[in-house]
Amino acid sequence: MLDDLYKETRARMEKTLDSVKRDFGTVRTGRASLHILDAVRVEYFGSQMQINQMANVAVPDARLIEIKPYDKSALQEIEKAILKANLGLTPMNDGKVVRISFPPLTEERRKELAKVVRKMSEDGKVAVRNLRREANESVQEFEKEKLISEDDAKAGQAQVQKLTDEAISRIEELLAAKDKEIMEI
Repeated sequence: MLDDLYKETRARMEKTLDSVKRDFGTVRTGRASLHILDAVRVEYFGSQMQINQMANVAVPDARLIEIKPYDKSALQEIEKAILKANLGLTPMNDGKVVRISFPPLTEERRKELAKVVRKMSEDGKVAVRNLRREANESVQEFEKEKLISEDDAKAGQAQVQKLTDEAISRIEELLAAKDKEIMEI
């Protein structure tokens, strides 16, 4: 019973970590990253599509993304969608390919992005702590219903705390790496 609870809690914490990674991927760091386009949806033949579903997307160098649509008529729509997404980037269209150049970040902008990333990591930690609280409540419920002993309940809560500490530690590692990437010139 407790093993199932640990597995479920660990899986939910992994999903939280994946969410934090995805959130970090959307933060522009002065380097070209395909993840920045994940949230961009293009109106194409009456439906919303991701850019990578309708174009070949590549990063030829550290500060450039090239988008080569399978259908040339979609160039204008892709360009509009990128501008509308308000990513702080200006796409350039040469009739065949949309290029997005990443200008170097100013020191002020780097500090703002660092704050945004810290907020994202804190949100992730709060989510992990909420999962800990839910798991501990389940352990207490098991004890209350006499499904486990008091000693097993204490051991269960210790194991849940261990899972929580591991997840928060991994979020801290992700934050440190992203912070370093943002502050890199």
